Amino acid sequence: MVDKVLTANRLTDGISVWLDANGQWSTSLQGALVARHPEAVAALEAIGKRAYAENKVVDVNVIDVQETEGVLWPLRLRERIRAEGPTMEYAPGYPIADPKFIDA
Repeated sequence: MVDKVLTANRLTDGISVWLDANGQWSTSLQGALVARHPEAVAALEAIGKRAYAENKVVDVNVIDVQETEGVLWPLRLRERIRAEGPTMEYAPGYPIADPKFIDA
C-alpha cells in the first residue's frame, strides 16, 4: 500500500493544509500524519469529512506520498505544488516553490 496523508484548504484563507498527528491542520506537509494501512486511511477520510462538515476546510483529499530520506514527497505534481507553494511570484509572504521539489 502507498502511504497517504490528508490535505485540504483552510476555509478562512484558502491556504493548503495537512492533518498532523495532533489532529491539527498544519501548513507543513512534513508534519503530516501518515497513514500506512487501510484502517488509518479510513480514519483520515472520516476526519476530513467531519472537518468539512464543520466548515473548517474545503477540498479535502487523501493523497499518495512516499517518504524518501525522511522527507515526504507527494506523488502527483498538483500536490507537490500545493505543498511547496506557487510556481511563480504570487503575493507577499508566498515564496516561489523550489523547482527541485516540483520536478522530483
